[in-house]
Amino acid sequence: MSLSRKIGLKIYRESKYLLRETGYRLGLYSRFYRSARGCRILIYHGLCKEDPTRFNPIFLTKDRFEDHLKFYKKYFNVISLDDYYARNFSNERFNVCLTFDDGFANNYKYALPLLEKYQLPATFFITAIGAAGYDILWNDFLSIVSKYGPENLTYKRKLYRKDNVNKYISVTDGISLADKLRNAGFTEKADMMRLLYPQVPFKINQADMDYWLQMTPKEIRKLAASPYVTIGSHGYYHNDLARIKISDTAEELILSKQYLESVTRRKIKSFAFPYGSYSPEVVEAAKGAGYRQLLAMDFKFPQDINDPALLERFTVNPFISTHNQMYATIKRSYEHH
Repeated sequence: MSLSRKIGLKIYRESKYLLRETGYRLGLYSRFYRSARGCRILIYHGLCKEDPTRFNPIFLTKDRFEDHLKFYKKYFNVISLDDYYARNFSNERFNVCLTFDDGFANNYKYALPLLEKYQLPATFFITAIGAAGYDILWNDFLSIVSKYGPENLTYKRKLYRKDNVNKYISVTDGISLADKLRNAGFTEKADMMRLLYPQVPFKINQADMDYWLQMTPKEIRKLAASPYVTIGSHGYYHNDLARIKISDTAEELILSKQYLESVTRRKIKSFAFPYGSYSPEVVEAAKGAGYRQLLAMDFKFPQDINDPALLERFTVNPFISTHNQMYATIKRSYEHH
C-alpha cells in the first residue's frame, strides 16, 4: 500500500471516529446500543494511571477502563466465561465477557477493585512465570529495552537497529529480535534478559512498574478469591506454543495448570493462547492437559468454528474513545464503515 493511501485511510478512520463520537454526545446512538443483540468476548491486558501506550499498544488507563465498565452497566449484559460457554445470554441486551491476559500486577491493583465496585465478572489468564523465578514476561522486557536502549544493539554478535516504532530489526535479514525470540524456547529468552538488563536497568524506575510487573502468588490467590473472578492459564513462560516443539508445548500446558491450581486452590479449565497463536496439535495438547475452554483471537483453521471448546475474542483498542470502542465491539471491527 502506498504512503499516500495509508495516510488517506488514517484520515478517513479518524474522521469516522470523530463523527461517531459527536453523534454519541448528541444522543444519536442510544437506540443503536439498546437494540444491539449478540455476544462478544473482549481481551484486555494491562491497566495504568497514565500514558497507556508508553511501551506497547495493549494497555488502557484505569480511568478509561472504568468508563468501559460504566458503559457496560448501562447498555450491555456482562457475563462470566462459564456463562458464555453455556450460552446463558440475555435476549434483551448485547452480551459481553471480559478477559485479561498476561497476569500483570496492575490487574490486581486496578482492575479487581473496579470489577468489585461495579459487580461485574472477568476472567484473568495468567502465566506461571513466577514459578520460574521471574517477575516479568520476556516480551515486556524486550519492549522496555527497545524503548530505552541504544539505537544500535549488538546481541550475540549480530547487529540490530531500531525502526520507527522502537523495534530492534536485524541489519542482516530484516527480522526483528522479538520475532526471532518467538521461535525460540525460554532458555534463549532468559539468556536475552540476562545479557541485556545490565545495559538497560529499567527496574530501578518505579514509575514503570505498572507496565511490566507480574502478580505474586499471594496476589493471584487474592484475585481468585473474588466472587467476580475466574482464573485461567496463559502458559508457563508466555511462549508462542505453535512455534516451539510440541513436546515442550504439552509440558507447559500441564505445568502451568498445576501451578495455578496449587496457587488458587481452584480447578483451572480455561486456556488463552499467548499471542493468539496455536495449531491443531496445540489444541489437542491443551485438551489432553485437561483444558475445556480454549480462547483464541481469530480462528486460524476451517475446523475451528465447529469446535465447541474454541472461541474467538476481540482485542480492546487503547487509541479510541469509549463510545468508539463499544461500537467496534458490537460490530467486531475497527474498520466498519
